[in-house]
Amino acid sequence: MTGDPDHLTDDDKDHLAAILDRSRPLAALDQHVTAFAKMLVHRTGESDLDDWLTAVDTETADLPHLRSFAQGLRRDHAAVLNGLSLPYSSGAVEGENFKIKHLKRIMFGRANLDLLRAMILHN
Repeated sequence: MTGDPDHLTDDDKDHLAAILDRSRPLAALDQHVTAFAKMLVHRTGESDLDDWLTAVDTETADLPHLRSFAQGLRRDHAAVLNGLSLPYSSGAVEGENFKIKHLKRIMFGRANLDLLRAMILHN
C-alpha cells in the first residue's frame, strides 16, 4: 500500500484489491496514502495539501491515526507546505551528519577529538 502502485506485479495488484474490497476503512486509507504520496513525489503541495487535509478530516472518522497525522501536519502547516512544494532538500547535510556520527561511534573510547577531526577531513 505504501509502495509505488506502478511497481506492483499483477498478482500483487490483485491481492491488494482483494484485501481492499473486504475493508472500507482500509480502502479509504489506501486512497489517502496514495494521494499524499503523489503530492510528495510530484511536489504539488501548494495546490493539493489543503484539499487533502480537508478530505482526511471529513472522510476518515473511522481512521483516528490518519486524522492524528493530519492534525500534526496542520500544526506546522507552513513547513509541510514548503516541504511538499519546493525543490530544496537537506539530504546532503543530513548525509554529512550521519557520516560524522558514524565515525564518532566507530571510534568511541579509542581516540580523542583531534583524531576524529583528522578522519573527517581525510574522508
